[in-house]
Amino acid sequence: MDLGIQGRQALVCASSQGLGYACALALAQEGCAVFINGRDADKLHRAAEALRRETGARVTPVPADIATDTGRAALLRACPEPDILVNNNAGPPPGKLADWDHAAWIGALESNLLAAAFLIQAVLPGMRERRFGRIVNITSAMVKTPHAAMGLSTAARAALTALCKALSREAIVDNVTLNNLLPERFDTPRQAFMTSRLMQEQGITREEARRQITNTLPAQRFGDPAEFGATCAFLCGAKSGFMTGQNLQLDGGAYTGLM
Repeated sequence: MDLGIQGRQALVCASSQGLGYACALALAQEGCAVFINGRDADKLHRAAEALRRETGARVTPVPADIATDTGRAALLRACPEPDILVNNNAGPPPGKLADWDHAAWIGALESNLLAAAFLIQAVLPGMRERRFGRIVNITSAMVKTPHAAMGLSTAARAALTALCKALSREAIVDNVTLNNLLPERFDTPRQAFMTSRLMQEQGITREEARRQITNTLPAQRFGDPAEFGATCAFLCGAKSGFMTGQNLQLDGGAYTGLM
């Protein structure tokens, strides 16, 4: 399927690896000019080179911490009029309510709510004026199935979900959509971190830890980041303009609810 976004400008946050990189790759394959982002400049430039080699697309790396005003300004200077914005950022580590002090809460909100909110605030008016815009937020399955250990992530991302639902009802009249992707158990560096944590907690091998995790999924496997990227690209396509304010779960069937 031709998604109709060749030549569009796509701003993809936290995209030097993992699901962000997968989204950047899928959009580059569709012919978008892609602006990728990360805090590690060397790693980011390697990712940009890999994307160029694989797709031939125009790829611009923008080293920046999007949880800061300075970082967001750098990203918007590089791409002031994006047609597509993919919001993504590393989540806070698991923990316990008793351990989360004021600084921990502020850090989670800055990284997983305010970073995205301020970028949306900056690009949404222009998208509406140009009568095309696709905003996709990479959140978490924990938004719909909260776990106590992931409370920092869940709280911040649920707030972003609520904000975007409200905005989506206003923006769609101008062909601008806001949707969320809710991943769980993809084979990424984040999942490697969770696997290592389980190994340490239970004193088991990496293979045992991975098997224990995948056994919790009906799919009985980890998700392939390419599957995630393809879904993101579809949401960013010209043909998805009637779909907004939605939360799409990519979780190998883990969610047990009806809606």
